[in-house]
Amino acid sequence: MRAIWKGAVSFGLVNVPIRLYSATENHDVQFRQVHREDGGRIKYQRTCSIDGEVVSYDDIAKGYETEDGEMVVLTDEDFKELPATSSKEISVEKFVPADQIDPMLYDKSYYLEPDKDSTKPYVLLRDALEKENRVAVVTVSIRTRMTMAVLRVHDGVIVMQTLLWPDEIRKPDFATLDDEGKATKQELAMADLLIEQLAGDYEPDEYEDDYAAAVQALVKAKVEGGEVQHAPESKDDSGEVVDLLAALKKSVDKAKAGRGEAPSDSAPAKSSSKSTTKKTAAKKTTAKKTAKKAAKKAS
Repeated sequence: MRAIWKGAVSFGLVNVPIRLYSATENHDVQFRQVHREDGGRIKYQRTCSIDGEVVSYDDIAKGYETEDGEMVVLTDEDFKELPATSSKEISVEKFVPADQIDPMLYDKSYYLEPDKDSTKPYVLLRDALEKENRVAVVTVSIRTRMTMAVLRVHDGVIVMQTLLWPDEIRKPDFATLDDEGKATKQELAMADLLIEQLAGDYEPDEYEDDYAAAVQALVKAKVEGGEVQHAPESKDDSGEVVDLLAALKKSVDKAKAGRGEAPSDSAPAKSSSKSTTKKTAAKKTTAKKTAKKAAKKAS
């Protein structure tokens, strides 16, 4: 694994230098959108919804849409005024019972690895959390934005798990869940019996992502069967070369229109070139005929 962040955990007067690692990875099957005929990848253009023009990356800004549909464009200067921090400190605010944190609040997980010289205070914090069955509520700055997180122990390693803000949890409001749907005593007894019959311990290895396995098996079979399309390399690497030429042509046409000149058109130039070629060929043919006539007279 590669460390994605370096900092220190601080609680009281104790400071523990650590490195941060992503604790999870996404194994979802990823598909590309391709042309059915030849397998070429589908490309997309960044266009303005108002004028239809292709917009370069340098001309793209962040916009905040209000509830009434108005768009507020934010500049780099605006973002500089927002509260941001680049602190490399994971500051412990308090230690709370583990069961007080609603699992709904948990977000991303990260492993914390101590530096060689900070192993002892790291182990001290880890063992204390396990012994007291508590988690440490901390504040941490990730990508310049301060967020809440907790430190807990998993498989002998301290894990930092970021938290969602309370207002990010939606309130369930289902009209069908009222007193009319209340279960009877007999129904509850049968449900308890069923739960007892299916009771057991959670063993992650008992479960498998059968969809991902089936997709991988399908792809492998197609590769072994030669069902692979080798799409030729696209000439325009960025996918924006043609768009840039089109934008430049439009700019030239606008400039000419402003001077009262006709827009540029490549068709007449091609036809003119062809006519010039034909005239040159005709002159060469005439010259050959004249030379032949002169040779006959001389003989």
